[in-house]
Amino acid sequence: MAKQSAPQELAQIAPKLVEVTNEVLFGDVWERAELSPRDRSLVTVSVLAALYRSEQLPYHLGVALENGLTVEELSEAITHLAFYAGWPNAMTAINQLKQIDDERAA
Repeated sequence: MAKQSAPQELAQIAPKLVEVTNEVLFGDVWERAELSPRDRSLVTVSVLAALYRSEQLPYHLGVALENGLTVEELSEAITHLAFYAGWPNAMTAINQLKQIDDERAA
């Protein structure tokens, strides 16, 4: 997986946020050995879907696929969380996963 980073165009308005995102979140937390990138992606996607963070979710669904999760595994995780986090959250997440899968297939 390529190293993640915050969109650089955001540095114009929020340079410190971009800096700590890149150095702390992506440079430290995502690099820790206690969880694999695949596991971190599964946790991240699940939390973003559960909290209805639909703006961040597509990016992290793509990262999850790059980190070795399959569409089927992500679909199963989203289906599972529907019962804990709410049906609308799960339906939004599954629609975003389908769109990403369709784009990758094209």
